[in-house]
Amino acid sequence: MATKKSTTAKSTIKATARRTVAKKVTSIGLDHTQSSELAEKLNDLLANYQIFYMNVRGFHWNIKGEKFFELHLKFEELYNNLVLKIDEVAERILTLGHIPLHGYDDYLATAVVKPTKNVSEGKKAIQAILDAFKVLITKQRVLLDLSDVADDEGTNALMSDYIREQEKLVWMYSSWMGN
Repeated sequence: MATKKSTTAKSTIKATARRTVAKKVTSIGLDHTQSSELAEKLNDLLANYQIFYMNVRGFHWNIKGEKFFELHLKFEELYNNLVLKIDEVAERILTLGHIPLHGYDDYLATAVVKPTKNVSEGKKAIQAILDAFKVLITKQRVLLDLSDVADDEGTNALMSDYIREQEKLVWMYSSWMGN
């Protein structure tokens, strides 16, 4: 009896392996079509991160008022964190075998997060940050689901880590706002 189950399990594994080999897969073993969709969504995320990064740099440079020292440092922490994520997202796109967007015209045309200029008041800056996080977290949840379906552990892990970290930041910035 054990031999029959073992033989059946082996034949199922072999059949699955044949189907996998027959599919068009990327150099890292992901389905080509799913990989392309993930890269497209990652490029969209990259564009939103780039605009958000520039906004936070502007907040850092232009913040004024009684909370200057506190916010100036917080904005620097945030943009340093964002630049790391930008690099990770771009490298993930490359790992999937695609080209990351790398022109500001592409970012502006693609991003939902829009440039914010001349913000020097703390509450306006924090609200813009919260609005951007809402966009990013929503997009990352879509990528989390797609990467799960595609068995793309690399993208899935990035999105999971980003969401967890940013949910905490949303809580902290919201608390600062008194929400």
